[in-house]
Amino acid sequence: MRADRLVATLLLMQSRGRVTAAELAGELEVSVATARRDLEALSAAGIPVYPQAGRGGGWSLVGGARTDLSGLSATEAQALFLLVGPAAAVSGEAKAALRKLVRALPQTFRADAEAAAGATMIDPTRWGERDRRRPELVDLLQAAVVRRRKVRLTYAGSARERSERLIDPWGLIDKDDIWYLIAGTERGQRTFRIDRIIEAEPTDQTAERPDDFTLADAWEQVVGEVERRRSRTWATVIIEARFVPVLRTHFGRHCHTDGELDHGRVRVRLAAPTPLDIARNLAGWGAMIEVVEPRTVQAELARIGAELAGQYAGER
Repeated sequence: MRADRLVATLLLMQSRGRVTAAELAGELEVSVATARRDLEALSAAGIPVYPQAGRGGGWSLVGGARTDLSGLSATEAQALFLLVGPAAAVSGEAKAALRKLVRALPQTFRADAEAAAGATMIDPTRWGERDRRRPELVDLLQAAVVRRRKVRLTYAGSARERSERLIDPWGLIDKDDIWYLIAGTERGQRTFRIDRIIEAEPTDQTAERPDDFTLADAWEQVVGEVERRRSRTWATVIIEARFVPVLRTHFGRHCHTDGELDHGRVRVRLAAPTPLDIARNLAGWGAMIEVVEPRTVQAELARIGAELAGQYAGER
């Protein structure tokens, strides 16, 4: 029995008290025989579902039993559909699941839930860019995570060297439209960029995962380490306060105002992996920005300026 039908069946029974196989078939768009088999399978699996024969009969939950999904308040239902509604625009399965869940909600919640599902749309493509497509490997790796199957990867590292390894897939993350896989390896937890995976082949071997593993905690550690590497070099600059928001678009969390000066200027602390990374971002500002320290960033700016002067000095 499909998991989405299981959830929808339980929600329908909880919201209506009793359903017939025919009613269930109509709501979930399956045959009456399939609906009846689903109900019988629920009962056989230990769910307190029982049939009542005769006129006005049907299937009910024993004693009005309820699952965690049943206690949705109106505001909780709206929050749920606001969250998952945008996914329906890009996933046929998500759209079908939402439709079934809406039908399973109490009648008084349905209108607001449907409105919430259509209240937000996500367009991940930046202005001037082509449509972004979800990597094909994501579905394959998600299935391996859910089914707990080891995967054999052919991977190209940052230096483009290839390696093959057998990994335990633990979870996937989409950050700024770049997908990452967190997995267990012989050397412990590792993070792989999906766009560097050349080939992925699921195996029949059961994947192992630490009992205390949570994807959110693991990703927080990854982000912390990446941000530490991104902030190895710090520089102090002076610029007009009105331009600080522009600097923040380039340096993100590694841009901090460090005191006000005269004439509307401020002192700002900036960070990047290397002095060259900072200089490249600041070179276009010319004399509008003053680098107080370190000397390494000043030297890189001087070198860039000399290169540009040498290349364009004769152009009039």
